[in-house]
Amino acid sequence: MDLGIKDRVALVAAASKGIGFAAARELAKEGARVFLCSRDEKRASEAAQKLHDETGAAVAGIGADVTDNESMERFVNLARERAGRIDILVNNAGGPPSTTFADTDLEMFRKAFELNALSAIRLAKMVLPGMRAQKWGRIVNITSVSVKQPIDGLLLSNTVRAGLTGWAKTVSSEVAVDNVTVNNVAPGYTLTERQEELATARAAATGKPKEEMIGLWAAQVPMRRLASPEEIGAAVAFLASERASYITGVTLQVDGGWVRSLL
Repeated sequence: MDLGIKDRVALVAAASKGIGFAAARELAKEGARVFLCSRDEKRASEAAQKLHDETGAAVAGIGADVTDNESMERFVNLARERAGRIDILVNNAGGPPSTTFADTDLEMFRKAFELNALSAIRLAKMVLPGMRAQKWGRIVNITSVSVKQPIDGLLLSNTVRAGLTGWAKTVSSEVAVDNVTVNNVAPGYTLTERQEELATARAAATGKPKEEMIGLWAAQVPMRRLASPEEIGAAVAFLASERASYITGVTLQVDGGWVRSLL
């Protein structure tokens, strides 16, 4: 299927590895011009070069921190200067630490909100005026299945990502008339470095081997396996495409059937 985004300009946040990198790869494979960022400029540059070598697409890697205003302004302005416009924004960021309410102070909540909600809202604030003016735009937020079915031990993620989902649903209605869509992709258990970190933390808390924790997660999924980052990236690329032009305000879980709700 031709997704209709050849030569579209895409920003992908926190994309030097994991799901962010997979999303950038899918967009590049479809012919989009991709600007990706990472806090580590060297890793961003290496990721961009790898994607260019694989796909032949124009890909730029920028050192930028999604929690820093000035850093994100530089990222957005650089893309505009080089490409003239921004058509697609993929919001992504690492997850907050695993914790319980008793062990969480207010500063941890503030940091989680900055990382997993305000980072996306900030970038959207920067790019939405241009998308609305050109009458075409796609915003895709990479969140978590925790917004549909909270996960034990992930208090911060359960709290903050749900807030971002409410924001996205509200904004999607405000901008729909301008042919701009706002959607969320909610990954389930996925084989990334982040999942390895959660497995290590859960193993330390329970006294069980990390491999057993990963196996327990897989056993909860009807498909009996964890997702690959590429499977999440494919869903992101579809929602960012012309083919998804009448889909907005949705949260699409990509979880192998883990969420048990009807909606």
